[in-house]
Amino acid sequence: MELSELTPILLQGAWITLKILCLSLPVAGALAFIAGLTRLFAPTPLRQIARVYIEFFRGTSALIQLYWIYFVLPFFGLNLDAMTASVIALGLNIGAYGAEVVRGSVLAVPKGQYEAAVALNFTPWGRLWRIILPQSLINMIPPFGNLAIELMKATSLVSLITIGDLTYKAKTLADATLQVGEIFGLVLLIYFVMAQAMAFLFRWLEARLGRGLDRGGLRS
Repeated sequence: MELSELTPILLQGAWITLKILCLSLPVAGALAFIAGLTRLFAPTPLRQIARVYIEFFRGTSALIQLYWIYFVLPFFGLNLDAMTASVIALGLNIGAYGAEVVRGSVLAVPKGQYEAAVALNFTPWGRLWRIILPQSLINMIPPFGNLAIELMKATSLVSLITIGDLTYKAKTLADATLQVGEIFGLVLLIYFVMAQAMAFLFRWLEARLGRGLDRGGLRS
């Protein structure tokens, strides 16, 4: 097959990859903030639950987590379709790494900012949302960008539960045509382009957020 014939098929798979990415990112982001802030500010029992979640999903294989959610949970009466299982598994895995980014970024805010917020009579909730998080968010953007790219690459795992993503399409084409070099070379290029687009997006977001902090006088 010519590249002009291979490319549309691979782009169909790339669309599925982007769909999984766009669904998994909000899940991972929400879990990262919930678990990260829970570890810092919640009562001790909740902190321990968050810690167990973080350590478990960082310390075990993302592939095995995906298999458990898709293949094992049905034995306990919870049947999930392949797309839902993929989004949950990837979101849980990357969210655990993101939680440590959130925790570290909040802890990196200078102590003087906390003291100033107390002196201005902010409530604990007000200190967090109006002073601490806006400053810590700028520190989260670069590692969050890296995690988003890792999530995009991790979507290749879903090909193992028969979702027709970019990797699945490439393997199917390679088996059918034996054009391994051309197909996987093109796949590398597609993944690279998607990763660079995401890196650009996060750099733009970091710059925009930095300007916002400067205008608000919150840059420490």
